[in-house]
Amino acid sequence: MLVSAVLALSLSATAALAAASLLSGSYRPLAGKAPVDLGKTYRGDVVLVVNTASKCGYTPQFEALEAMHAKYKGEGFAVLGFPSGDFKAQEFEDEKQIQEFCTLTYGVKFPMFQKVHVVGDEATPLYRTLAKASGEAPKWNFHKYLLGRDGQLVASFGSKVTPDDPAVVAAIEKALKAPRSR
Repeated sequence: MLVSAVLALSLSATAALAAASLLSGSYRPLAGKAPVDLGKTYRGDVVLVVNTASKCGYTPQFEALEAMHAKYKGEGFAVLGFPSGDFKAQEFEDEKQIQEFCTLTYGVKFPMFQKVHVVGDEATPLYRTLAKASGEAPKWNFHKYLLGRDGQLVASFGSKVTPDDPAVVAAIEKALKAPRSR
């Protein structure tokens, strides 16, 4: 009896740890130097994690992503962009060039982080964790993972689903209604 109680506690602690670690790790801001601890910085927020690319047919989604970030930021929402050249090298090599493109072309103000790999053996721990939690790795640029205030996966949206799609908006608004867990 005692063994099964200890095992149950151990399993629930492991599950809680896994849930808390979806948004973990530190990443540099785009063209920046000081890493940002994502779990600490965005704890209690609703977060939309997006792999971006500057030279992709879906690149105009930057406008809707920025609009959503601006609209819901005051409610504890953030879009986190992770540039990646994993799909046909559709991202600039130089991070300063990525930053200038996003800012000057689309007015991006939401947090953008260092260029990363999002698929394959070189995928960052964040993207490996998101793929495992959702059952799907990005198949192309602008895949979106929505995390609730508790740091758990709420939904995953493929590249063709625009950020202002009613399903995305509804999922974000529902997630924002949950109490903050800071």
